[in-house]
Amino acid sequence: MTTRHRAGLCAAVTLALALTGCGGSDDDPKPVFPTLKASSPAASASADPDAAEKRAVLASYAAMSREQMKAYRKADAKGTDLEKYATTEALGQIRNDLANMKAAGTVVRGELGHDAEVTELDMEAQTPTATLSDCVDLSAYETYDVKAKKVIPLPTEQPLRYVMTATAQRWDGRWMVTDINTQGGTEC
Repeated sequence: MTTRHRAGLCAAVTLALALTGCGGSDDDPKPVFPTLKASSPAASASADPDAAEKRAVLASYAAMSREQMKAYRKADAKGTDLEKYATTEALGQIRNDLANMKAAGTVVRGELGHDAEVTELDMEAQTPTATLSDCVDLSAYETYDVKAKKVIPLPTEQPLRYVMTATAQRWDGRWMVTDINTQGGTEC
């Protein structure tokens, strides 16, 4: 696998967190941000006492994903609000991807779909913690070689839909993504 493929795949897998097009011209498609699973407030409140916290976790995850895709579209975190939604460890993962993308001369285009849900929530912990499971869809995702002005196809062994996980913690009343685990996800 070439460095460009690794950088693009790494971004695809890590990104699992959000969403659309790049390239640099005004003709590029505008990003489309899919919604993440969240049940209706009325139904969830009576059935699940943690429904509001779960919605807050998903909202923070979705916001981080949008900011992550903004960075991936230009292989640069400048002008994003990643620090509002991701902690040092998660930011380090994203910055590593961005450095690999920049070195390979690639950016992200297309769409990255998400279907996330909170699978665990511990509000009793000293620092409340949530685990998320996200079915990431790469079917409309592209790694784009800026210099060659062409799309780099995903490796044939890369599943188009796979499960990734993330962890979030509640800090000072808001949820922050602390870890993104893109490895070992099964197809979904």
